[in-house]
Amino acid sequence: MYDYLIVGAGLYGATVARELTDAGKKVLVVERRGHIAGNAYTEQTEGINVHKYGAHIFHTNNREVWNYVNRFAEFNRYTNSPVANYRGKLFSLPFNMYTFHSMWGVVTPEEAAAKIAEQRGEITGEPKNLEEQAISLVGRDIYEALIKGYTEKQWGRPCDQLPAFIIRRLPVRLTFDNNYFNALFQGIPMGGYTGMVAKMLEGIEVRLGCDYLANREELDAMAEKVIYTGPIDAFYGFLLGTLGYRSVRFETEILDKPNFQGNAVVNYTDAETPWTRIIEHKWFEFGIRSDTGEPAEKTVISREYSSEWKPGDEPYYPVNDETNNALYAKYAELAAKEERVMMGGRLGNYRYYDMDQVIAEALCAARKCAE
Repeated sequence: MYDYLIVGAGLYGATVARELTDAGKKVLVVERRGHIAGNAYTEQTEGINVHKYGAHIFHTNNREVWNYVNRFAEFNRYTNSPVANYRGKLFSLPFNMYTFHSMWGVVTPEEAAAKIAEQRGEITGEPKNLEEQAISLVGRDIYEALIKGYTEKQWGRPCDQLPAFIIRRLPVRLTFDNNYFNALFQGIPMGGYTGMVAKMLEGIEVRLGCDYLANREELDAMAEKVIYTGPIDAFYGFLLGTLGYRSVRFETEILDKPNFQGNAVVNYTDAETPWTRIIEHKWFEFGIRSDTGEPAEKTVISREYSSEWKPGDEPYYPVNDETNNALYAKYAELAAKEERVMMGGRLGNYRYYDMDQVIAEALCAARKCAE
């Protein structure tokens, strides 16, 4: 008999499993997919660690979380500095002085601030949607070129029908700083996330290719308590309805050349290009092969296409609009009555978390369980 059955071997499940095991609990982890590490899973191709479910860049201001993940991996010094491609013209992301110079020809922060202030003026009062929020932050020109098309591809909805909060954390700087994240700590685990999660799960029983929902009765009987990190609506058999998600489809290619785009992440912000961005995976580790330490002669790229989630797809981003949040609240009421089951992670809590937030939540949950 196990003390805890943990459903899901992603970052949340792995963190909880590690902490509970170290606290003396007997733990079993089951994972529906054939690999650990959830959507952070990396797989080597041509010596390059490929982020199979899209770019994952670890960043945090939480020193406890940073120290925690560094127990299981050495992190490189990668800094996220994406580039925006708008109809063949390139702009720096985040929005900074390079962006403003490319857009308007301004040279000084004072000139840039004046231009933004002039364009912000069309929005009065509290922004009611994403479009108004974006214009109130950076003005109409940048919104039209660098936000509108990309965001509408990402979410499959017009910007004036999306909630303002999605873009409230948009970084805008009157400096020449190309670091996208305003975080004390940032990097990518050397050797990939899969190796990091494998170390987190060392000495813990993990069953891959094991679908909890299809074998629930048998698995529930094996443990005193369950920590579930899958979709909360699926746990209840979609009893109250289906929550909305966005999914992502990837087209990955191995190219017989050393350099495709010169950057790990290039966003395509026009509406006409069907993909949202192209990831060139080797630049997450500075073009060096993980297996030999030599420069990689080939490169691996992934085009990302955003799509509406449907059953059978991987759910990536919860659509936290008013309707879905109201439905989630009803599921959360059911979950609060569970005596043996705790929900966790992005899907269990129907919330967009960065990786550091996932780990912080998992550490908190594990401490409660170990009491």
